[in-house]
Amino acid sequence: MEPHLNRMTSAHAPVTAVLDTLTALADWIAVNSWWLVLLAVAVWTGWECLLRWAARRALARRTHLELVPAAGFEPDSEQIWRQGMQLVRAAGSGPWWTPRRARSVRVRLRADGVSALVYRIEAPASAHVLLAQTPFGPRVAVREVPPVPVTDRPHVVRAVLTLHGEPGSRLREVPLDPDPLQPLLDAVSDVRADLGDVAEVCVDLSPASRWHLAVRRMTAMRRDREKARREAQRDARWLTRASEDSFTSAMGRLLDPQGSRGRMVMSPQPRRTGREKVLGKLVHTPGLVRVQILIRCASQDADRAQQRLARVGAAMDVYAGPSRMTSIGWSLGPVRVGPDRRPWRGRFDEQWERALIQPARGGWAHIDELAGFLKPVTAAARVPLMESEVPTYQHGADLLPQGWYRGPDGRERLLATPEDDTLFEVQSGKAGWGKTTKAQVQAVASAHNRRGLAFVDPHGDSFADVAPYLAHEDLIDRVALFDLTVHTATDRLGCWNLLDMSQDHRVPHEVCAAVVEAFAGALGWGDVTSPRALTILTKAVEALVAVNVRAVAAQQPKAQATVFQIRALLTGPQFRKAVVAVLDEEAQGWWTEQFPDLPREGLMTVLNPLERLAASPVVRAFLGCPVSGYDIRRAMDDGQILWICPPGTGPTDRLLISLIVHDFLRAGLSRRNLHETQRRPFRFYLDEMISLDQGTVLAEITEQLRKFGCRLHGMTQLLHRLNPATRAALMQNASCLSTTAGSVEAIAQITAQWPGTTVTPADIAALPRWQHYASFTIDGSRIGPLPLRGPTLEEVFGHLARPREVKALYKAAHRATGALSLAQRTKTAAAQQGKVLDFLTASRSAAGARTGEQYA
Repeated sequence: MEPHLNRMTSAHAPVTAVLDTLTALADWIAVNSWWLVLLAVAVWTGWECLLRWAARRALARRTHLELVPAAGFEPDSEQIWRQGMQLVRAAGSGPWWTPRRARSVRVRLRADGVSALVYRIEAPASAHVLLAQTPFGPRVAVREVPPVPVTDRPHVVRAVLTLHGEPGSRLREVPLDPDPLQPLLDAVSDVRADLGDVAEVCVDLSPASRWHLAVRRMTAMRRDREKARREAQRDARWLTRASEDSFTSAMGRLLDPQGSRGRMVMSPQPRRTGREKVLGKLVHTPGLVRVQILIRCASQDADRAQQRLARVGAAMDVYAGPSRMTSIGWSLGPVRVGPDRRPWRGRFDEQWERALIQPARGGWAHIDELAGFLKPVTAAARVPLMESEVPTYQHGADLLPQGWYRGPDGRERLLATPEDDTLFEVQSGKAGWGKTTKAQVQAVASAHNRRGLAFVDPHGDSFADVAPYLAHEDLIDRVALFDLTVHTATDRLGCWNLLDMSQDHRVPHEVCAAVVEAFAGALGWGDVTSPRALTILTKAVEALVAVNVRAVAAQQPKAQATVFQIRALLTGPQFRKAVVAVLDEEAQGWWTEQFPDLPREGLMTVLNPLERLAASPVVRAFLGCPVSGYDIRRAMDDGQILWICPPGTGPTDRLLISLIVHDFLRAGLSRRNLHETQRRPFRFYLDEMISLDQGTVLAEITEQLRKFGCRLHGMTQLLHRLNPATRAALMQNASCLSTTAGSVEAIAQITAQWPGTTVTPADIAALPRWQHYASFTIDGSRIGPLPLRGPTLEEVFGHLARPREVKALYKAAHRATGALSLAQRTKTAAAQQGKVLDFLTASRSAAGARTGEQYA
């Protein structure tokens, strides 16, 4: 027996030794627990400090890239996926020792009142090459920018959003059209830089850790099993209760009390759910990221900052689905406890400044859930207009008013474009819906900007509208009025000799070409259709220009011929003989050898339009005097304000306006003799372009005169009725396009120039009166189309009205043109042919006398 006990004692000795050791260790730990706790805290603190130091060092070198989309940027889901995967790879591209909390990439969306929503990417410096090119291609420009400057605001509010829901649940799938960023754009649409408003949303992404993902998967599966077990237990209790309370069970207990006691109910088994259904987005590792969303709003006004934060938070509701974005924190009565309060504020500020990612529970998402944050604003978004994009009109600021724009905050401001950016403008729309009024406002603004302009108004009543606003001491001497709507003999009228050579800048062959092209364009003459008429008119104009050159050289400018002497030249032998006598030999040869063989019917083609011009007393008086008061080139160089009112829009009136437009082209081209810096900008306003569009002169103006400082503003009711060449040139070079309501066919001509926008002809056709859509080119970028309300003279320049000085303005405007009464002009025009003949006769006699003296 004793040997047996000894064997048993020796067998249990190791177990006893282990138990004694564990007991001693427990006693030691109990005695030294405080030291162990202190050691653990010291080790944890040291490790945390090391991680913080490493994270701070890793995040010290970051690259900052700004993505600027093109106007028609419309990415597809595949491009967004590739961009997201590229960002995930960039997040992990730091040094190997980078802590996980610092392995992040940040998408920053910033609205500061200067730009609607700036899209930036902040990543480790080593990822610069990777992110410098995007899957979006050339439609998105990537440029390196400095870090966002830190600007102190008196009121700053903060928020942290986390994903709330089941571990594998997804955010709502938001379509790409409209842009998922549209709610955020709407939330920041009324940010004002002058009030110090700033709204920023930072979306930090970090690659998913394998062991973190494994833990979350295990947690999700365990929660599902527990949920299934609870549901099974609940079902079992319900079945047991139901079986005991049923009518069958009650009757059984009455009939056989002993037999019914042993009845058994089969308990339901816990349901089995597939792994993919339980894990949801956690099944697939590619594209799975940790995410934290930080929001910070600042302003000089506390209420504005709080309201902005609430609106930005509400904008995130667009992603609410099985999972949603919720703000961390809780409310205790009127007090909100969260990242905006101490001591949590310091942690938020560190995350904000250093891009440390410490997502709260549930901060996991798939990149396709965050597609809206992975690309800049697209063409499917309604981007609010910033004050920095289009300036607000201010008197004397070298701006042209364009229309009243109502911002998202309900404020109206008068948009304006810089004078130097407004080159050519086209307005289309219904009659009486504000086109001419807008042009009048612009003309008055340009005049007060000390710019020159010419306004051609076939209706003749626009000058009376603008006169009170031009009757200023610094403007009166620059205004010149050519009003051909006069009726009585005492009404004052200026004059214009198309062939006047008394002006220094006029070159004979350019004057001839301008006159001939004006007649040909207005009458539809061409080298194929009317070659004989072109030749006859050209030779006649050349001959009379030569006469005028001779008269000016003889210091007798009042003896110059006008276009009405063409009739005498072609049909009067005596007058023709006197003119031919002073021409050079080559010119004389055509008149003596070829002209006599021309049939008289060929002359009538040239004479008929001249007869129509002469049939109007006002036009004859205006064009029939020798020395011009109208000089468009001088007006350009001196910055004058010309107001030209033709007598109407009939065939004869269109011919007169065609002469004016061609002379504008000639004068503009003649500025080539000036250095570019000496060419003062000059604007040409043409109302009712349909009646003025003869030939290709308007197309040539838009194509050739920009470099000579000339600008064109055209207004028409039906753009498609313009000459195709004119319409194409205007659409190609227009820096401002606008249209009011009208026919869908007419509006479509304008909306076709606005690709990638949501504005349709039907939208514009439904506009009320005085409303229009317009687009502008400012600093080389197109802005709009924007809905605008047309400006009026009274609301823009009401403070500048000088109605008492209007009479003085009219006197000065007539004095600048050398205006005389209609009766005097008519008398001068009627006697001009005789004066020219007397001059030629005297000139020929003097030449003969000199020849005789030389012979003697």
